[in-house]
Amino acid sequence: MTSTTLDWTLALTVGGLFATGVHLMLQRSLTRVLLGFILLGHGTNLLLLSAGAEGDPLPQAMALTAIVITFGVTTFLLALAYRSWRLSGHDEVRDDLEDRSIGTVRERDDFEPAAMPDETGDSDEEESEEEDGEGEERDGGREGKGNPG
Repeated sequence: MTSTTLDWTLALTVGGLFATGVHLMLQRSLTRVLLGFILLGHGTNLLLLSAGAEGDPLPQAMALTAIVITFGVTTFLLALAYRSWRLSGHDEVRDDLEDRSIGTVRERDDFEPAAMPDETGDSDEEESEEEDGEGEERDGGREGKGNPG
C-alpha cells in the first residue's frame, strides 16, 4: 500500500466523519446532535494527527486538547439531552414561537417599508422640517417655564 492510497483513505474518512457529523448536528433530536458532535470531534482528531509529521509534538498536543474539549462538550450535551428527556419525554428541540414571530417580518403589524427619497433629494429636507415642527408642538411652550434653551 502506497502513501498516496493511505492519504486518500484518510482524507475520505475525515471527510465522511465531517459530513455525517454536520448532517447529524442539523437534526432536531438532541441525541443525534450529540452523535454528530462526537463524529466531528473524531474527524478533527484524525485531521490533526494526519497533518503533523512523525515526531512533531504540536499536532499531538492539539489533538489531545481537542479530545478534552470534545469530552467536556459531550458530557454537557448528554446532560442536556437527559434533562430534556426527563422533563418532556422526548429529546426533540421545539420551535420557539416568540422567535418565529420576531423572525418573520412580513407577518408583523408594524411593518412599514422605508421611504424612498426623491430624485431631487428634497424629501430629506421636508422630513427634517416636519420633525422640527412636531418638536415645537410637543414642547408645549415649556421653554419659558424653567427650561433653558
